[in-house]
Amino acid sequence: MFRTRLISGIVLVVLALVFIISGGYVLWAVSLALSLIGLMELYRVFGFHKAVIGLSGYGFIILYYLLLLLSDHRIFEVNWLMYLIVMMMVYLFIMVCKYPKYHSNEMMQAIFGIFYVGVMFSFLYQTRGLPRGMYTVWLIFISSWGCDTFAYCVGKLIGKHKMSPVLSPKKSVEGAVGGVLGTMLLTYMYAAYFAVQMGITQIEVWILTFISAAGALLSMVGDLTASAIKRNYDVKDYGKLIPGHGGVLDRFDSVIFTAPVIYFLAYYFV
Repeated sequence: MFRTRLISGIVLVVLALVFIISGGYVLWAVSLALSLIGLMELYRVFGFHKAVIGLSGYGFIILYYLLLLLSDHRIFEVNWLMYLIVMMMVYLFIMVCKYPKYHSNEMMQAIFGIFYVGVMFSFLYQTRGLPRGMYTVWLIFISSWGCDTFAYCVGKLIGKHKMSPVLSPKKSVEGAVGGVLGTMLLTYMYAAYFAVQMGITQIEVWILTFISAAGALLSMVGDLTASAIKRNYDVKDYGKLIPGHGGVLDRFDSVIFTAPVIYFLAYYFV
């Protein structure tokens, strides 16, 4: 199991390097594909991945990414409020036309999935599009996968105090602290090494370090959120796409939370 997980992890890192360095349409397409797969996994847990409300969710994810692409190329300015209103109206229309097949709770779950998986994950692509995106986008992975690795190691060595005894008994406070500090160390080394290429000052190196710390904190929330949903529905894994890791949501649960944090903090402060 460990060998399978290790090999899959190495393959994921290699693929991430290829897709993110490529950027542009390649990363856009990969982000869209992962969002659709992740949404299907979540909708499967909710029990309507093949129903009309599930199919509508996939459609709105595709529409969101298309609008994002058009907006990035300055073809026209997207009215995102209109997008939200149309989405709400479509789901309410489905609920009324199919009544009493669908409950309002299912409508809210469907809309939640679009934001939780599709919109939040899209910030990986959007971060790559920032002026220094070629470099800052890696903070998403440093503060999610890096934090997870450091937290696991420190927790195994000195973890005593449970961070969330009911939801995730294996996670410790010591591990969480180690994860954040390890992320900060890794980010500082990374930012200092590429400071010239990025065109940033020493102060901005420290700013990026603390941005990653914020991302690391939120990555743990993302991990626990995905675990909470699985526990609510008595599910072990979201899928089996990635050997040794599970589904897209099992591997990218922390990235989903980290990506928007890194994007907005890097956009406004670096």
